[in-house]
Amino acid sequence: MSASETLTPPAATTASANTVAAATPDNGLLRFLTCGSVDDGKSTLIGRLLYDTRGILADTLHAIERTSQKRGLSAVDLSLLTDGLQAEREQGITIDVAYRYFSTGTRKYIIADAPGHEQYTRNMVTAASTADLAIILIDARRGVLTQTRRHSYLAKLMNIPRLVVAVNKMDLVGYDAARFEEIRADYEAFARQLDIDVRFIPISALNGDMIVERGDSLAWYDGPTLLELLESAPAAHAAGRARHHDALRFPVQYVCRPQDSANPELHDFRGFMGRVEAGSVAVGERVTVLPSGRETRVREIRLLSADSHDSANEGQRARAVTGESVTLLLDDEIDISRGDMIVGPDNAPTVTRRIEAMLCWLSESPLDPRRKYLIRHTTRESKALLDGIDYCIDINSLEQQAATQLEMNDIARVSFRLAQPLAVDTYTDQRATGAFIVIDEASNNTVGAGMIG
Repeated sequence: MSASETLTPPAATTASANTVAAATPDNGLLRFLTCGSVDDGKSTLIGRLLYDTRGILADTLHAIERTSQKRGLSAVDLSLLTDGLQAEREQGITIDVAYRYFSTGTRKYIIADAPGHEQYTRNMVTAASTADLAIILIDARRGVLTQTRRHSYLAKLMNIPRLVVAVNKMDLVGYDAARFEEIRADYEAFARQLDIDVRFIPISALNGDMIVERGDSLAWYDGPTLLELLESAPAAHAAGRARHHDALRFPVQYVCRPQDSANPELHDFRGFMGRVEAGSVAVGERVTVLPSGRETRVREIRLLSADSHDSANEGQRARAVTGESVTLLLDDEIDISRGDMIVGPDNAPTVTRRIEAMLCWLSESPLDPRRKYLIRHTTRESKALLDGIDYCIDINSLEQQAATQLEMNDIARVSFRLAQPLAVDTYTDQRATGAFIVIDEASNNTVGAGMIG
């Protein structure tokens, strides 16, 4: 296809689209991540997936056609759909995490395209923190590389339970089944050390083979296409939240005290605003406030702020569930401030002044054991000192090595001593309350990301 040709995906008729919508179930939202080494074709894969599922607007298609022509390309470069920064398009690389959204007849998707360069590993950690599935791309010509292993290990560390290894650019190795099996065997030897669930698929993102349609060049592969794998994948962390349904986690973001002298109903109003990170809470239920340990009951749950112009009853709820941002009103006057956490009386998190975690160091400046850092956990912050580095991970062999400091992109087991207590869970149990970031107090830069466990 030449760059001058107009890309126009076949349009489904309204009648057939309505029939499909009525006949197929809604499998909910799936967040997935594409990652791997440099030039493995992540952005092209997403562009192809969006194009073949009719997820691109006509004006966007025309824009990338013009850009492809200016770059002297003989075909439309679908990677331009995700490489949005000027520097990315000039260099032909991905620097920042690009998020894209599309929908099929049965499911909605949020895609995160992570950079492949080692120096942008911090961006990959950010994208992986909310993903339910990761697609690890491997260039069929180059095989498993260091960054392939790094991203696979990070996907495991970030508690992404399912990985799809897509061996891309099969067109450049003549669609050779033996080459695919060679890469598969190499990766499986590494994956056994991580104990991860992996599916393998050969693809050509450039030509569209095994992305949405099967194509004609990979007849020897009898497994599902990439889209079929995505359509059937469970939203793993949605299921995880259901398992922890009774373990309420409500970090307080803001204490709402409206100042409206004209409204006597608001004189004594004191609401605690935040998002339900796990579990659920209902009016009348007993809750515990951490770190104080005081108990009380929920009097009201509101979706609107107290100084809203709506009626007093509008926006009130009997129950709030995971993911909802609400205001809680409590029966008793308890000293609660930003950073405190409202939890259920059972399955409470651990309140501690010392945490042990796997830490990804993201800063160009090494971790200094003598410096104080700031740890931000949910809505709470605490000054912290490094208590020790147990070991650092060799990303190629996965061996544990002794270390006295951490360089950028190092992954290590560390412990911190905290000035203020934190209410924490293990990361495998609950992402929101099991993760934290490390901040340099002098620059206010995020220098590390940690997973408690």
